[in-house]
Amino acid sequence: MSTMRTNWQGAATLVDPRISMRWGAVYVAETRIKNMLKWWQAIIAFGLGNPILYLLSVGIGIGSMVTKDAPFMEGQTYLTFLAPALLVTAGIQGAMDEVTFPTLEGFSWEKTFFAMNSTAITGRQIVDGVMLASTARCVLQVLLYELVLLAFGAVTVASFVPLLITSVLAGVAFACLMLAVTSYVKEDDGFFAIVGRFIIAPMFMFSGTFYPLENLPIYLQWIGWISPVWHATDIGRNLSYGHDVAPGMMVIHFAFLLAILIVGQVVAMRQFSRRLAK
Repeated sequence: MSTMRTNWQGAATLVDPRISMRWGAVYVAETRIKNMLKWWQAIIAFGLGNPILYLLSVGIGIGSMVTKDAPFMEGQTYLTFLAPALLVTAGIQGAMDEVTFPTLEGFSWEKTFFAMNSTAITGRQIVDGVMLASTARCVLQVLLYELVLLAFGAVTVASFVPLLITSVLAGVAFACLMLAVTSYVKEDDGFFAIVGRFIIAPMFMFSGTFYPLENLPIYLQWIGWISPVWHATDIGRNLSYGHDVAPGMMVIHFAFLLAILIVGQVVAMRQFSRRLAK
């Protein structure tokens, strides 16, 4: 027995921590996407049903009363005018769904983030992984919505990719901001319902979605100025059908979206690391 040799070299050979250190964010995203796929039927149904019902009621119903002669229409149909705002809103909703309740699940309900962090995966990688999954959900949501809009003639094939990029940028930027906010939340207590009613709804209603922002009273226009919906919608209308936007304003639009993306990401990373260290 004393002469027997073993090839056992320990856990480091079986589980190489360097792999997790290098690909941790991808593993987190894979976990989130697999969890997301459990509800793929609901995601697809919502992604197709919501735009169809909305376009039938608002885009075609109310839109039939808005003529191309209206000054803000710029010779376009109301559906074409409405499409960029609807896509941006769909992107924001899809991306936000993957950073709110899943974050509470990771910290408070199932504490999966602590389990991940007990390996070589860091808090920053968890944030990156969550945002990768959120981006995937955002892209899917916008694609489904855009296909419906294409079928209704609201967007053209030429504007398909520019609108996709603009809407996903807005969705991911707002999701980063929401991830930063949610990282401070310990229990829901109706918090997300408040966000939906007093942030998402006003942002959608008062960001130039149904008519130009300039048509609102000046005391309500500020909602659009700080809303990613307005900034991304203005970009989308310019890229899709040539809506007149000054070059300086285009820079401001992109700068605003990138700013909230970066700030949200940085704050979320710091807060995730602090909570996981406790």
